[in-house]
Amino acid sequence: MDIARKNNLKRIIRCSQIMGREESDELSAAQIFYPCMQCADIFFLNADICQLGVDQRKVNMLAREYCDECKPKRRKPVILSHRMMPGLLQGQEKMSKSDPNSAIFMEDSAQEVKTKLKKAFCPPGEVEGNPCLEYIRSITFPWFGKFEVERSEQNGGSKTYTCMEELEADYTSGALHPGDLKAALATAINTIIQPVRDHFETDKNAKALLKRVRGYKTTR
Repeated sequence: MDIARKNNLKRIIRCSQIMGREESDELSAAQIFYPCMQCADIFFLNADICQLGVDQRKVNMLAREYCDECKPKRRKPVILSHRMMPGLLQGQEKMSKSDPNSAIFMEDSAQEVKTKLKKAFCPPGEVEGNPCLEYIRSITFPWFGKFEVERSEQNGGSKTYTCMEELEADYTSGALHPGDLKAALATAINTIIQPVRDHFETDKNAKALLKRVRGYKTTR
């Protein structure tokens, strides 16, 4: 409530982007309160760093501005805004926690990753709007510095890509099949998140926390 008291309605409505709304949309009272609640979460959790998608930037800045209004002033959280990743299914502009098939989660099993990527939208020869290629561009290449495709000699043999341009050229020409790309992407993603799985499996406190989080119901 203190956040709401220290800001006018116009400032709060500017944060409507975090819900996928525009400032010109007709908002319900709940949608107006939501930015205040999300902002309050930062202080409730005593977070030093807020790492969220760039679509959440406005509410993160609201939190920093609120710190200046407090007496005594609060410590401002550091804001790390990262690029938005598209959803894995056709027509999804971004991932959604309410649709498990739209994204890869850190706690997903190796088989879940394979299944999700197998179902992912990946039209042959098309680069634009292809979420699998965006995963490779934004995650795999920065992490490994390469992208390895393993396949039989009959299907062209294994190949290691060292730049995105070369991979896109092969994909556009048909030299790289969507099935081979998806399998290689699943291997790469599983390699990245395996240490996270190990932590939540072997650490007693982390394992209990994950069980608790999985018990929560996601609502829209």
